[in-house]
Amino acid sequence: MSFEVVTVGEAMLRLSVPPGARLETARSLDVHVAGSEANVAVALARLGRTVAWLSSLPEGPLGRRVSTELAGHGVDISHVRWVPDARLGIFYPELTPPPRRVTTVYDRRNSPAAKMSPSDFPWSVVAESRLVHVSGITPALSPSCRQLCEELAARARGSGVAFSLDVNYRAKLWGVDEARSCLESLASGADLLIVGREDARDVFGCEGEPEAVLNGLVARTGAHHLVLTLGGNGAAFRSPTGTGMVAGVPATIVDRLGAGDAFTAGVIHGFLAGDLEQGVRIGTAMGSIALGITGDQVITTMAEIDEVLGGSGRAVDR
Repeated sequence: MSFEVVTVGEAMLRLSVPPGARLETARSLDVHVAGSEANVAVALARLGRTVAWLSSLPEGPLGRRVSTELAGHGVDISHVRWVPDARLGIFYPELTPPPRRVTTVYDRRNSPAAKMSPSDFPWSVVAESRLVHVSGITPALSPSCRQLCEELAARARGSGVAFSLDVNYRAKLWGVDEARSCLESLASGADLLIVGREDARDVFGCEGEPEAVLNGLVARTGAHHLVLTLGGNGAAFRSPTGTGMVAGVPATIVDRLGAGDAFTAGVIHGFLAGDLEQGVRIGTAMGSIALGITGDQVITTMAEIDEVLGGSGRAVDR
């Protein structure tokens, strides 16, 4: 079976305290499945795209918790590699309201996903897809994951498959110099590159007004389609047909985690339909909706997205 989108990355269990509580005094924890590429896969599947998620999971109830969740949203998990006697990564966030930042404790070392390598998956799945997507989290997990992402990008380009990268820099996983070297290589000639304003500055050394940042990113990477996220101010984009800005959608924050992945899914949805600007609009709406939902997955429909956008979301059609 061929897929419109293939994503590759780690999934973890998120054990979070109720909003406003502190981890050190919590008496209960909420359980959610999380992981950047898994979140993107779920959001795209719910929009009707055919999506496969490639990863490694531990045999047992925790791995099944992840696979059941993703499959329940329509994501194909048939190419997941199951590993005996392994552990699933876990993280513990405190969902603190502004002005405090969300704080997170990670327990993910030596997960099977961190040991993924280019030999773990059938590459025909990539060659037969329309687009493959990774975030900057996956190559940061280990040298073998870095090799996997480099192979993924090379095989996608060699097969005429679009390659999408969300930079998603995580300072807890690697230093900025190491990240810059790897991510510049992965982003080189990417069909779709999504970068946050802070990551554009810290990783690529591009700062200033949005247009100047986009110009700098083009010069550094040669990416064909670029999206620069601007937090609550929306996003700027650049494609071979032009540049533009999309305003943010006001939202009441219930849960800040996963909103960026929801945005990325919307951008990919529009990109696949040949309309990057409309994809950015849909992504902005999806990110806003995600902020009001507990958990890392955005549970929404095109009808709801269209309502949030005041009727302008219907332009992207499968």
